[in-house]
Amino acid sequence: MAKLIYMMNTSLDGYTEDEQGGFGWAAPKDEEVHTWIFNHVSSFRTCLYGRKVYETMLYWETAHTIPDQPQFVLDFARQWQAAEKVVYSRTLTEPRSAHTRIERSFDPDSVRKLKADTGHDIAVAGPELAAWAIQAGIVDEFQMRICPVVVGGGKRYFPSGVRLDLELIEERRFRNGEIFLRYAVRGQSE
Repeated sequence: MAKLIYMMNTSLDGYTEDEQGGFGWAAPKDEEVHTWIFNHVSSFRTCLYGRKVYETMLYWETAHTIPDQPQFVLDFARQWQAAEKVVYSRTLTEPRSAHTRIERSFDPDSVRKLKADTGHDIAVAGPELAAWAIQAGIVDEFQMRICPVVVGGGKRYFPSGVRLDLELIEERRFRNGEIFLRYAVRGQSE
Protein backbone atom coordinates (compact mmCIF):
# COMPACT_ATOMS: atom_id res chain seq x y z
CA MET A 1 0.00 0.00 0.00
CA ALA A 2 1.22 3.48 -0.84
CA LYS A 3 1.95 6.03 1.86
CA LEU A 4 0.35 9.47 1.89
CA ILE A 5 3.12 11.97 2.62
CA TYR A 6 2.55 15.59 3.61
CA MET A 7 5.52 17.55 2.36
CA MET A 8 5.72 21.33 2.72
CA ASN A 9 8.17 24.08 3.51
CA THR A 10 7.78 25.72 6.89
CA SER A 11 9.25 28.60 8.80
CA LEU A 12 11.07 27.88 12.03
CA ASP A 13 7.94 28.97 13.91
CA GLY A 14 5.77 26.49 12.00
CA TYR A 15 4.07 28.47 9.22
CA THR A 16 3.76 27.51 5.54
CA GLU A 17 2.90 31.08 4.60
CA ASP A 18 3.00 34.39 6.42
CA GLU A 19 0.04 36.56 7.48
CA GLN A 20 -0.09 38.20 4.03
CA GLY A 21 -0.23 34.79 2.31
CA GLY A 22 3.37 35.03 1.11
CA PHE A 23 5.83 32.17 1.08
CA GLY A 24 8.64 33.56 -1.07
CA TRP A 25 10.91 33.20 1.96
CA ALA A 26 10.70 29.42 1.40
CA ALA A 27 12.00 29.41 -2.18
CA PRO A 28 15.27 27.45 -2.30
CA LYS A 29 18.07 29.93 -2.79
CA ASP A 30 20.98 27.69 -3.69
CA GLU A 31 21.65 24.80 -6.02
CA GLU A 32 22.44 22.32 -3.22
CA VAL A 33 18.94 22.67 -1.77
CA HIS A 34 17.26 22.79 -5.19
CA THR A 35 19.02 19.65 -6.37
CA TRP A 36 18.36 17.72 -3.19
CA ILE A 37 14.67 18.67 -3.10
CA PHE A 38 14.15 17.84 -6.76
CA ASN A 39 15.82 14.45 -6.34
CA HIS A 40 13.82 13.78 -3.20
CA VAL A 41 10.39 14.64 -4.61
CA SER A 42 11.00 12.88 -7.92
CA SER A 43 9.68 9.66 -6.37
CA PHE A 44 6.17 11.17 -6.12
CA ARG A 45 4.29 10.25 -9.26
CA THR A 46 0.93 11.31 -7.79
CA CYS A 47 0.39 14.64 -6.06
CA LEU A 48 -2.68 15.94 -4.24
CA TYR A 49 -2.77 19.73 -4.24
CA GLY A 50 -4.84 22.50 -2.81
CA ARG A 51 -5.62 25.24 -5.33
CA LYS A 52 -3.02 27.76 -4.16
CA VAL A 53 -0.14 25.25 -4.16
CA TYR A 54 -1.26 23.93 -7.55
CA GLU A 55 -1.28 27.42 -9.02
CA THR A 56 2.23 27.97 -7.67
CA MET A 57 3.43 24.64 -9.07
CA LEU A 58 2.03 25.47 -12.54
CA TYR A 59 5.37 27.18 -13.15
CA TRP A 60 6.75 23.69 -13.85
CA GLU A 61 4.33 23.10 -16.72
CA THR A 62 6.29 25.58 -18.84
CA ALA A 63 9.63 25.89 -17.01
CA HIS A 64 11.36 23.95 -19.79
CA THR A 65 10.52 26.78 -22.26
CA ILE A 66 12.51 29.39 -20.33
CA PRO A 67 15.95 29.87 -21.89
CA ASP A 68 19.14 28.83 -20.09
CA GLN A 69 17.53 26.68 -17.41
CA PRO A 70 20.01 24.41 -15.60
CA GLN A 71 19.63 20.70 -16.25
CA PHE A 72 18.31 19.94 -12.75
CA VAL A 73 15.44 22.39 -13.35
CA LEU A 74 14.64 20.81 -16.73
CA ASP A 75 14.70 17.35 -15.16
CA PHE A 76 12.29 18.34 -12.41
CA ALA A 77 9.97 20.09 -14.88
CA ARG A 78 9.70 16.86 -16.89
CA GLN A 79 8.98 14.84 -13.73
CA TRP A 80 6.31 17.28 -12.57
CA GLN A 81 4.68 17.35 -16.00
CA ALA A 82 4.49 13.53 -16.06
CA ALA A 83 3.05 13.20 -12.53
CA GLU A 84 -0.63 12.59 -11.92
CA LYS A 85 -2.11 15.61 -10.16
CA VAL A 86 -5.38 15.85 -8.23
CA VAL A 87 -6.38 19.41 -7.37
CA TYR A 88 -9.03 20.08 -4.72
CA SER A 89 -10.79 23.32 -5.56
CA ARG A 90 -14.29 24.73 -5.53
CA THR A 91 -13.28 27.56 -7.88
CA LEU A 92 -11.11 26.08 -10.65
CA THR A 93 -13.21 25.02 -13.62
CA GLU A 94 -10.59 23.06 -15.52
CA PRO A 95 -6.96 21.97 -15.11
CA ARG A 96 -4.19 24.06 -16.59
CA SER A 97 -1.66 21.23 -16.77
CA ALA A 98 -1.42 17.74 -18.22
CA HIS A 99 -2.31 14.66 -16.18
CA THR A 100 -4.51 16.73 -13.86
CA ARG A 101 -8.04 16.38 -12.59
CA ILE A 102 -10.10 18.72 -10.41
CA GLU A 103 -12.05 17.46 -7.40
CA ARG A 104 -14.62 19.74 -5.75
CA SER A 105 -14.31 18.26 -2.27
CA PHE A 106 -11.93 16.12 -0.27
CA ASP A 107 -13.13 12.55 0.23
CA PRO A 108 -10.94 10.55 2.65
CA ASP A 109 -12.34 7.25 1.37
CA SER A 110 -11.30 7.98 -2.22
CA VAL A 111 -7.78 8.81 -0.99
CA ARG A 112 -7.71 5.55 1.01
CA LYS A 113 -8.67 3.71 -2.18
CA LEU A 114 -5.97 5.57 -4.14
CA LYS A 115 -3.40 4.54 -1.51
CA ALA A 116 -4.54 0.90 -1.74
CA ASP A 117 -4.49 0.87 -5.55
CA THR A 118 -1.25 2.80 -6.15
CA GLY A 119 2.20 1.23 -6.21
CA HIS A 120 4.08 4.40 -5.25
CA ASP A 121 3.88 6.98 -2.49
CA ILE A 122 1.54 9.95 -2.86
CA ALA A 123 2.36 13.54 -1.92
CA VAL A 124 -0.18 15.90 -0.38
CA ALA A 125 0.69 19.60 -0.47
CA GLY A 126 -1.19 22.57 0.88
CA PRO A 127 -1.86 23.11 4.58
CA GLU A 128 -5.67 23.17 4.32
CA LEU A 129 -5.84 20.03 2.18
CA ALA A 130 -3.29 18.32 4.42
CA ALA A 131 -5.34 19.32 7.49
CA TRP A 132 -8.32 17.39 6.13
CA ALA A 133 -6.10 14.36 5.48
CA ILE A 134 -4.49 14.62 8.93
CA GLN A 135 -7.87 14.91 10.64
CA ALA A 136 -9.09 11.87 8.68
CA GLY A 137 -6.05 9.90 9.94
CA ILE A 138 -4.74 9.03 6.47
CA VAL A 139 -1.36 10.81 6.48
CA ASP A 140 1.42 8.27 7.02
CA GLU A 141 4.43 10.56 6.97
CA PHE A 142 5.39 14.20 7.42
CA GLN A 143 8.27 15.76 5.51
CA MET A 144 9.19 19.34 6.23
CA ARG A 145 11.89 21.61 4.96
CA ILE A 146 12.43 24.09 7.77
CA CYS A 147 13.64 27.48 6.57
CA PRO A 148 15.71 29.63 8.95
CA VAL A 149 13.13 32.40 9.21
CA VAL A 150 10.51 33.38 11.78
CA VAL A 151 7.41 34.91 10.15
CA GLY A 152 5.32 35.49 13.29
CA GLY A 153 1.97 34.25 12.00
CA GLY A 154 0.06 32.98 9.02
CA LYS A 155 -1.04 29.52 7.91
CA ARG A 156 0.29 26.75 10.15
CA TYR A 157 1.93 23.55 8.92
CA PHE A 158 -0.13 21.46 11.38
CA PRO A 159 -3.83 22.03 12.07
CA SER A 160 -5.04 22.81 15.59
CA GLY A 161 -6.59 20.13 17.74
CA VAL A 162 -4.67 17.14 16.38
CA ARG A 163 -2.47 14.87 18.50
CA LEU A 164 0.01 12.59 16.72
CA ASP A 165 2.89 10.48 17.96
CA LEU A 166 5.74 10.67 15.46
CA GLU A 167 9.02 8.89 14.89
CA LEU A 168 11.97 10.72 13.31
CA ILE A 169 13.15 8.63 10.36
CA GLU A 170 15.40 11.07 8.49
CA GLU A 171 17.08 14.41 8.93
CA ARG A 172 19.33 16.47 6.70
CA ARG A 173 21.09 19.76 7.34
CA PHE A 174 22.08 22.14 4.57
CA ARG A 175 24.94 24.64 4.51
CA ASN A 176 22.47 27.55 4.29
CA GLY A 177 20.87 26.67 7.65
CA GLU A 178 17.84 24.82 6.31
CA ILE A 179 16.86 21.46 7.79
CA PHE A 180 14.83 18.64 6.26
CA LEU A 181 12.93 16.43 8.71
CA ARG A 182 10.97 13.28 7.96
CA TYR A 183 8.61 11.70 10.50
CA ALA A 184 6.49 8.54 10.37
CA VAL A 185 3.18 8.49 12.18
CA ARG A 186 3.30 5.93 15.00
CA GLY A 187 0.33 3.65 15.49
CA GLN A 188 -1.32 4.54 12.21
CA SER A 189 -4.35 2.31 11.79
CA GLU A 190 -4.54 2.15 7.98
